[in-house]
Amino acid sequence: MIVVADTSVVLNLCRIQHEHLLQKLFQRVLIPDAVAGEFARLAKIQKRFSGLVLPAWIAVLPAPKSFPPEVMLAELDAGEAAAIALFLKQKADALLIDESLGRSVAKKLGIRTIGMIRILIEAHDRKMISSVKVLLDRLETEANFWISPDLRRQVLQLVGE
Repeated sequence: MIVVADTSVVLNLCRIQHEHLLQKLFQRVLIPDAVAGEFARLAKIQKRFSGLVLPAWIAVLPAPKSFPPEVMLAELDAGEAAAIALFLKQKADALLIDESLGRSVAKKLGIRTIGMIRILIEAHDRKMISSVKVLLDRLETEANFWISPDLRRQVLQLVGE
């Protein structure tokens, strides 16, 4: 499966030293240059991401010059807009994105989206990680990743934790 990723999924997995899950779960991970730039900028200016480096196995491609009208009208940030445009250009299988507005626009365009929670569930199901709870705890405390208490309960119940 070939996926295009937005910044947050890659950045947060790097923060908890589990970026390798993307390499194991997906055949190829692509990001637009805008996402690479955003990753580098956040690694420099936000203390919680200080010193993180984009994994070398993630392919950085130039973003398309034009974006679908749905993307332009939604006023997405540069990384989200470029990720959606790159997904469409590359005819990828899924878009890795967590932000609700970006997911909403992607779904309107018929794009399959996968977020952090689905990645953790899939990694757990494939026995790549032993505990979703431990990683959710780390994401919340180390990366300031937010998940609603109800969703957290549902996810942990789903995986038997």
